[in-house]
Parts: sequence; structure tokens; C-alpha cells
Amino acid sequence: MCGICGELNHHGRPDADAVGRMTARLARRGPDAEGRHIDGPLALGHRRLAIIDLSAHSAQPMVDAELGLALVFNGTIYNYRELRAELVRVGYRFFSDGDTEVILKAYHAWGTDCLLRLTGMFAFALWDAARQGLFLARDRIGIKPLYYAATPERFRFASNTQALLAGGGIDTAIDPVALHHQFTLHGSVPAPYTILAGVRKLAPGHAMWVEADGRMEQWRYWWLQAERPVDTLGEQEWLAAVREGLHQAVHRRQVVADVPVGVLLSGGLDSSLLVALSARASGVPVKTFAIGFEDAPEEAGDEFVYSDQVARTFATEHHRFRIRNDEALARLPEAVAEMAEPMVSQDNIGFYLLGEQVHRHVKAVQSGQGADETFGGYFWYPRMQAAAGTDLERFAPLYFDRTHAEYLEMVTGRYAGDDVTASLVAARLAEPGADEFLDRVWRLDVGMLMVDDPVKRIDNMMMAWGIEARVPFLDHELVELALAMPPALKMREGGKWPLKAIARGLLPDAVLDRPKGYFPVPALRFVRGPFLAFMRGILRSEACRRRGLYNPAYVERLLAAPERYTTPLGGSKLWHLALLELWLQRVVD
Repeated sequence: MCGICGELNHHGRPDADAVGRMTARLARRGPDAEGRHIDGPLALGHRRLAIIDLSAHSAQPMVDAELGLALVFNGTIYNYRELRAELVRVGYRFFSDGDTEVILKAYHAWGTDCLLRLTGMFAFALWDAARQGLFLARDRIGIKPLYYAATPERFRFASNTQALLAGGGIDTAIDPVALHHQFTLHGSVPAPYTILAGVRKLAPGHAMWVEADGRMEQWRYWWLQAERPVDTLGEQEWLAAVREGLHQAVHRRQVVADVPVGVLLSGGLDSSLLVALSARASGVPVKTFAIGFEDAPEEAGDEFVYSDQVARTFATEHHRFRIRNDEALARLPEAVAEMAEPMVSQDNIGFYLLGEQVHRHVKAVQSGQGADETFGGYFWYPRMQAAAGTDLERFAPLYFDRTHAEYLEMVTGRYAGDDVTASLVAARLAEPGADEFLDRVWRLDVGMLMVDDPVKRIDNMMMAWGIEARVPFLDHELVELALAMPPALKMREGGKWPLKAIARGLLPDAVLDRPKGYFPVPALRFVRGPFLAFMRGILRSEACRRRGLYNPAYVERLLAAPERYTTPLGGSKLWHLALLELWLQRVVD
């Protein structure tokens, strides 16, 4: 797990100073070591978080002079030992014991098709000196990020936007298409867009090739289907398959490491199930971590009553932390500055402050992201299923943060335009390869929306503290299995029935039978007092006024009654506006 960056110059030597600045900006992602490599028009930078093969043999950039290849890699390949053994059998010799070198040899042996053999999370850039080309790829689900900036002079890439900005020469104008997505899909901007016109990102399950002269090609190497298998499975067969798939996913992420792996324990079904399965895989007590915030009259700020039960049941080495509202507010700008893109979910600050505590104990954790999207856990899924109309008419009112008409009220005239978000979502829902309406919704969630909300959130906030976050529910084989299951089976008992059935008898009944919870940060849902004053200061600032994104009348309407204006998913519309402006001030200005 690391931070990667680089430049391929199309007209001569790369800007080594710029790559140095980019590498330095990634230090928090990789606090253990730094490395750089220059070869002709290419410069690579790397910050290392040592998780597998802690020796210098796995330092990066990794150069194989014999093969004429150089690599920077962020992530973990869980089947690297099996691939290594296969490569050894056909004659390859290894100088390290980690997964990085396996990617180099796999590319040499199988070319770009090596991607289909990799099981794990990854973003990498591989320089082929003989072909004078740069091969970049991102894992199937998009767990690991890969941003880039392409100009006629150079191609640059990095693990986050901040590193690209540190390199200089980035067009920081607001992209109008991304802006519409930002305020409609609660902060999710699907690839290739980002909120900045000069920064793009590689989509999940995609790869690209960049020639030294600047010619580029992108392709999709993995497709997510949501269709029933030809051989119909019975209920117990589905459960057995999910049980085996989840066991394997958790076991891989618990044992494929040369450092201890903890678990983020919220007390909900997903994280509690990870603790139970990790305890089986580990020969020592699992380290677990929970965080809570101050209560509001409308909502409790922690779920310790459940996480404590799970910790006791499995005799974990448990750590829990409670954060005061004044501390959360004081640290908000710091957390926002670590976001590669502006993310509006209230629990970003929770994960950021939790990461600060976790990094004192472990360098890697398992986390429950993806279970709701793959196994049907969110409250809006049954409501969508019960609605009438086209797929878009069933989806949009229950998911979009605001209508297109309200968006036009919110932005100034220069950003008014077509309803690009509705067009995109309708097109993705209409793609072939999904049997039923909910199949199409889940494929959209897993294949496009999830990566730029919960997945990006856990990567950004944990990596800000040098912590590798592993997400077993997003093991691509488990995801493929879950998306093939009949919706009726997943939606039984209000959703996630297969996981509940597996957990029954394994977890305390109180955890299984509780109402579904969400990471509670009440002060960002019920905006009042110091939090309201904080947002008012941002939205009335001179920088915000000069930027001219928002219609002042719309802003004042929300400031006058912030708790009246919430999204269908319960988010604060005022916080959405303040968050984007704060991110621009902290990261871009």
C-alpha cells in the first residue's frame, strides 16, 4: 500500500523537480520510505507503506533491468504467492518476496492480460523500456485510486489530486459536468471526470497505454454482470457459496500480510461479521477499533452498545474512542484537506479521526465497505422496487440529492446546463447484462457510484494516516457471486438476508436484530450552533463570493433554515455547499 506518481514527457527529459514535489505530497500515504527512478522521458515517484516483504528488496520504484521494466504499485495482490509459484515453474527468478515483483513478471509473461490473473486491489504504472510505453491499470472495483493529467507536453499520474497539483501546470477550472454530478450523486463524480477540468481518473476495471509521443489508449478489461447463472442454485446452495466466498475473502485479507491486520468495528452486521471470521483466521486476538461522537436529541452519536458486545464475544483487543463536537469541528478542515476529491458523507471526519488512533496500533485494517451495495442493505432499495415508472423514474427521486430544477437555482448562470447526471444514470441502467430492476441498480451502485463514495472515503481517510484498508466484501469474486443472486433472496428480512443467515448463531442476536445503523456524526446531519456558524463563514467568505459558483439567494435560504433542507438520503444540503467550497479553499486555492 503506497502512494505513486510519475511523468512521461513527450518531448524530452521529465521534470524531476515536479516529480519530487509530487512524491513529497504523497508522504502520508507511504510514511516508510521514498524512491524515485528516471529512464529517458519517464520519471517515477513512490512513497512506501510496507505491508508485505518489509525488506528493501521490495522497495519501489521496482526496476527489473533484465526484463527492461520499472513499476510503481499501490495495493495488495492477495494471490501473489500462487502467481509467483506459477511464474517460477516457467523459469522466472525472483529477487524479492513481495507482490510487487509478481506484477512485473506477470506482465512480462502474459502482457496486459496479466490483469485478469490478479486478485486484489491495485493501481499501478509500469514502464516498458523496449516499447517506450507506460501501462497503467486500476483494479476491477476501483478500490485503489489513479488520477492523471494529460497535456500535449506530458502525461502525469498520481494517487491523489493533491500530488498532481503539487507538480504544477494543472487546469483548476471547475468542470461543469462534474459539478452537476457532485451535487446530484452526493459527492460522487464518476470517472473519467473530477471537479477540476485538468484532472481525470481511470475508471475501475480499466487500463490504459501511453506512448512516449503522447498517444493514448484506454480499454475496459472487466465487466460486472448481474444475471442469474444457467444452472439455477437452490437457497442453501446460494448460502453455502456466499459463506465460502466470504470466508475466503476475509482469510486472504487477514493472513496475506507481514504485519498485524486489525478490524474497524462499528457494531453493525458487516463489521461484526468481519471480526468473527477474522478471529477464526488469526492465531492471536484481533485488534478492533470503534469511534463515537456526541449525541444529538434526534440521534445517538455512537454504537458502542453493539461493538462492545462483539468485542467481548470474540475476545478482541478492543479500542474505542469518543470525540467531542468541538474537536470534530476543529479537525474538519484538516480532514477535508486530505480528500483527493470533495466528499460530502458525514462519516469522513469519523474515519479520519479514527485513523489517527488506529495508526498507533496497526498498519492495516479490514473494513465493511460494499456489503450494503452488493447484498441490498440500504433502505432505499425496497422503496425503489415498489415505485412505478421507468428505471430512472424509480431511481432518481429516492437517490438524487436535488432535482435538475433545484440545481439550476443553486448555481450561477455560467454553470447552468443540461441534466447530464440523469442522462448518465439512465444510460448505465439501460446497459445489457442485468436481469431485474434491482440487479440494474446494484450494478450501477457497485460499478460506478460506490467507488466514489464509501470506497474512496475509506482509502483517503485511512491512507492519510498510513493505514492500508482492506475491504473483503469487495473481493471481486464475492461481488460477482452477490450480483448473480436473485434479488428476492437478498431482500428477504429487509435486505442482506444471506449475510444475516450466515451470521445467525455466530454473532450476538442483539447485533443481528437491531435496526440498521449508519456511521453517526449527528452534528453534520443536524446543523446548528458552532457547525452552522462554521458553514456560514465558509459560504459568506470572500473566496466563495469571488468563485461565483453559488446563487447567493439559494445559499441564504439554506442558511436561514438548514435543517429544513435535506436530501432524500438524509444529508444536509448546506453541508454539501460548504464542503465543496472548503475543499477548494484548502486544496486548490
